[in-house]
Amino acid sequence: MLDNIKKDAQTRMQKSVEALRSELLRLRTGRANTALIEPLKVPYYGTDTPVMQVANVAIADAHSISIMPYEKNMVGPIEKAILASDLGLTPTTVGQMIRINLPPLSGERRKELSKHVAHEGENAKVAVRNVRRDALHHIKELLKDKKITEDDERRAEEEVQKYTDRFVKDIDGVVKAKEDELMAM
Repeated sequence: MLDNIKKDAQTRMQKSVEALRSELLRLRTGRANTALIEPLKVPYYGTDTPVMQVANVAIADAHSISIMPYEKNMVGPIEKAILASDLGLTPTTVGQMIRINLPPLSGERRKELSKHVAHEGENAKVAVRNVRRDALHHIKELLKDKKITEDDERRAEEEVQKYTDRFVKDIDGVVKAKEDELMAM
């Protein structure tokens, strides 16, 4: 039982770190990254479909992304989806090829993004601490039901705390790396 609680806590904490990583990948840093347009959806035969499924998306160079729709009639909807998004990017179309140029970030925008990264990091830490709280609650329930001894409880709590410390440290590393990337450009 204790092993299940500890494994569940560790798995959920790991998922919090992975969610932070994927969220920060979508953050625009001035360098081209296809993850920027992954969340965009376009109408395709009556259903909203991710851009990645209706077009070939590639990094043309360090500051631009190229999108080549599989069908000619998808150029317009893809352009509209990019313009309607909150990315603040303007697509340029040449024939069937859509190109998105990423302008360099201003110092003010970098600071804004850095604050956003720190905020997302704090949210991830809160999620990890909530997992710790849940695990500790389950451990206390087992002690109350006399299914484990006090020594088992103390050892399990220490182990859950070690997981928490490790994942909070991982989150700090992810946030620091993203902030460094933002400020380096």
